Amino acid sequence: MVLSRRTVITAAMLGVTTYIGLSSVPGSAHGVKPVQIPITANEDLGDLNEPQQALAQFYRAFNTRDLKMIDENFAHSDDVAIDNPLGGIRRGADEPHKMYEGVFKSPADVHVEFWDYTIHRAGDVFWAVGRERGTYRDGGDVRELNIRTTRIFQLMDGRWRQMHHHGSIEDAKLLSDYQNAVRAAISCAV
Repeated sequence: MVLSRRTVITAAMLGVTTYIGLSSVPGSAHGVKPVQIPITANEDLGDLNEPQQALAQFYRAFNTRDLKMIDENFAHSDDVAIDNPLGGIRRGADEPHKMYEGVFKSPADVHVEFWDYTIHRAGDVFWAVGRERGTYRDGGDVRELNIRTTRIFQLMDGRWRQMHHHGSIEDAKLLSDYQNAVRAAISCAV
């Protein structure tokens, strides 16, 4: 098997990060309780050089349906990867825009907040591990949503840019209902 330089660098970075352990961003050292105060989209975005503000920017963009802000939050790189309950695995610089555009056009009207999270940092990379909770519309009904979420950011030109998002829904029925509602809403909107 032949590995690309990018694959080797990524594997090495993840290996070093694992070896280093959980380098701390203030308040996120190993063993510290997860933050229970949610990031809701109403926070002051302040200094986007700070990890928590980069997260707040993403949730503001998502909950206000701001595609321009989504584009600003994600890196403009073919190394971007998203593994989402709605879109499967998507890779490439344009994929966040395409995926979130479909969600935003959907009458499913999804809103989430990020909570029960920790932030970890190794050099110019930080990752946030937590949960999203929120609601979505399924026809006339409003339904609850619970997603396990990891987001990875890289410091680029003095700003944190999202490189990876992974979301998982543990409850199989909730996953199926959510996928059906949003996909049906997207297909109706198109």
